[in-house]
Amino acid sequence: MTTLVVCLDRTDDVGRKTGLRSPIVGWEAVRALVTDIGLADPEDSGVNSLLETLRVAQDLRDENEDVVVAVVSGDRESMVSADRAVARQVDDLMADYDPDSAVVVIDSAEDERLVPIVESRVRIDSVDRVVVRQARDIESTYYLLKQFLADEELRQTVLVPLGLTLLVFPVLAMQIGTAQGAAAITTVIGLFLLYKGFNIDEILTGFSHQVREALYSGQVSVVTYVVATGLTFVGLFIGALGVSSLDDPSGVLIPATQFLFDSVPWLAMAALTASAGRLLDEAISEEPVRRSFRNLPFIVVAVGLVIRGFSAYFLEQQSVIGPVVFAGIEQGALTLDSFQIGGGERLTIYVVTALIVSLIGARVAASVSDGESGAGDEDDSNAPADGSSPAPESASSEATDQQTEPATTPTPTAESGRTDGGPETPETESAADESTDDSSSDGT
Repeated sequence: MTTLVVCLDRTDDVGRKTGLRSPIVGWEAVRALVTDIGLADPEDSGVNSLLETLRVAQDLRDENEDVVVAVVSGDRESMVSADRAVARQVDDLMADYDPDSAVVVIDSAEDERLVPIVESRVRIDSVDRVVVRQARDIESTYYLLKQFLADEELRQTVLVPLGLTLLVFPVLAMQIGTAQGAAAITTVIGLFLLYKGFNIDEILTGFSHQVREALYSGQVSVVTYVVATGLTFVGLFIGALGVSSLDDPSGVLIPATQFLFDSVPWLAMAALTASAGRLLDEAISEEPVRRSFRNLPFIVVAVGLVIRGFSAYFLEQQSVIGPVVFAGIEQGALTLDSFQIGGGERLTIYVVTALIVSLIGARVAASVSDGESGAGDEDDSNAPADGSSPAPESASSEATDQQTEPATTPTPTAESGRTDGGPETPETESAADESTDDSSSDGT
């Protein structure tokens, strides 16, 4: 029975501090690795994990078991690449040594996430978690505080907000009162914690990077996004004006419905403009336009029509707006009486129109996709199977004629002594003359 005693290192501390590539297999190799990491960073808890790995392997050897000692490390690029690197190394160990079971040694919650990867490939008998005992005296506290102050990122995250709080709180307490100052400071701290918790700084950094790339690459969507932003602000302003013009703006439902009714056309135009810019970028690029981008403008128009219809229906039920009245028309012999469209009829028209628009969008997207796939299939069918270029028809027909044309062998004639179709030679001419003379002399 062979047991694999493996020490897991997800963040690749081994490769970062020693320059070695994992997996590292063997008692002597792991023992030398303890020295290398200890000399590179004596405070690293990974040294204790490696020593624990050697201790577990020694105990199993004392019980007359075959033991394979190994250290597996991840990757520093990302967590996904780290997990894949560990999975690949465990597969190599399984292929080389074929252990029956494994004992996993870890020293942190980060490394513990690798346990399911190992467990999916070999049975795990034990998970050994190494906890390093620290001295809890004043000297250790001072040392930890010194390390904390040496970390620039921690200083900016903790000390700067704390210092600003201590500076601003006395000013607020003297100006607006102690309770109001404490409330303001608490609000700012809460906003800062949410800012850090949701990684808003990384989101803003990524957004600015995308905007910079879009500006430098000359994408059409940059202009359409700016136009869509302006239309959005116009829609919000028109919606706010509609709410302010209500006779009785009390409550929430009626003002919100009025806001939607007035602002939806502008918001729909903003979304349509943004989607059109994105669609143009996809069309200009070399890659084929995805079906979702082709159908997006139709979906935006359909959703805007549905929201407009329902908001108009609710407002008409509350007598905020009236029905749509069409005046009569008299044009010569053509006479059209006036009529009006109530809330139910208006809602039906909006919903049916939205369904028609969405169906048209789906049909357009499907037809374009079928056209692109048909063109691709036609190109594939015209190309030869082996990837070579087709031979010209004249050359192929000429080769066929040469193969099918029977070979003719010239046969000599009895009288002339020459081959059929060939020129007469001097020898054949002289022979013919001699035969003529002999015949004439015999006749004489």
